[in-house]
Amino acid sequence: MLYHLLSPYAHQFDLANLVSYISFRAGAATVTALLLAFFAGPAIIARLRAHKVGQIVRGDGPATHLGKRGTPTMGGIIILIATLVPTLLWARLDNRFVLLALFATAWMGAIGFVDDYLKIVQLRPRGLVARYKLAGQIIFGLSLGALLLAFPWTGTLLPATATTVPFFKYVYVVLAWPLYIVFVTLVVTGSSNAVNLADGLDGLAAGLGAIAAIAFAAFAYFFGRTDASEYLKVFYLPGSGELAIFCASMMGGCVGFLWFNAHPAKVFMGDTGSLAIGGALGTISILLKAEFLLLLVGGVFVAEALSVLIQTGVFRYRLRRRGRAYAEQHRVFRMAPLHHHFEQLGWHESTVVTRFYILGILCALVGLSTLKIR
Repeated sequence: MLYHLLSPYAHQFDLANLVSYISFRAGAATVTALLLAFFAGPAIIARLRAHKVGQIVRGDGPATHLGKRGTPTMGGIIILIATLVPTLLWARLDNRFVLLALFATAWMGAIGFVDDYLKIVQLRPRGLVARYKLAGQIIFGLSLGALLLAFPWTGTLLPATATTVPFFKYVYVVLAWPLYIVFVTLVVTGSSNAVNLADGLDGLAAGLGAIAAIAFAAFAYFFGRTDASEYLKVFYLPGSGELAIFCASMMGGCVGFLWFNAHPAKVFMGDTGSLAIGGALGTISILLKAEFLLLLVGGVFVAEALSVLIQTGVFRYRLRRRGRAYAEQHRVFRMAPLHHHFEQLGWHESTVVTRFYILGILCALVGLSTLKIR
């Protein structure tokens, strides 16, 4: 919005000229997101507490989490506000990259909001039925894939159904169009659910989300510049630089939310925040043709999701073969997702979160290293 208001005066006022620089607007979006989270957070938390929107703690979870019962949840609203509003203020609103990222965040956040509302306010233990939640994610994925096929990016050498391969110069994989739509759907659903699974400890999902967002901000910025893309030997995607502003906003929103979500948490994000963050990251990787980079940058999220799949798959296999008693006694992990396994090993919650942050930073650096190791 501010870009469209001020850019006509760029040659008359130096201050107006600043909005022509993506780097300036990304920095401004980050500050705006932080301030919004800091100022809106207390009011939202107070409103949630007044309406008794408190966390429901599973009986089969770690015993140390029982003290968190009643902590306000649905705090992902803070992340949504602190991501969407700065993006609308500082990004170009005629950019398809930005509009799709905004819609993805709002759509996934809405699914999470309905789930949280039914679970906590309406007191339905199952919340939004899993198949309906999955249906909402799949509908978005199919729509996004079809839209990208119908209106492919212009000005790039990449085919519409291509995805790039990390560590290789100008190498990409082209998928048949039906397979591409399925691939896009898997990335979006997998990413949103992986972040949702990681949202189990104070500050874990928010911190890891911020780390992944800043890494993708760098990718978007470099992919959207002709000089940087030529120097780094990556494919040029005209207009993708604007996504750096969206990523910066999301990073600022996650960090701002972390102010209230750090241990001991005053508020939890709920599915409202976790599905929105995961859906946004998945969509950004698709728009940048960098889906495999998401596996690297979001390595901790991937590990969390895999731990659940492995635990469930092995348990069901042993249940059929050897019976419930054997399956219960020979689980792969003491508890899934992975962060609960380390809690059961005796790690304090803050220790798990800090070490997962370190691993998240390492994963982001490995992802960023692909820009030069090619």
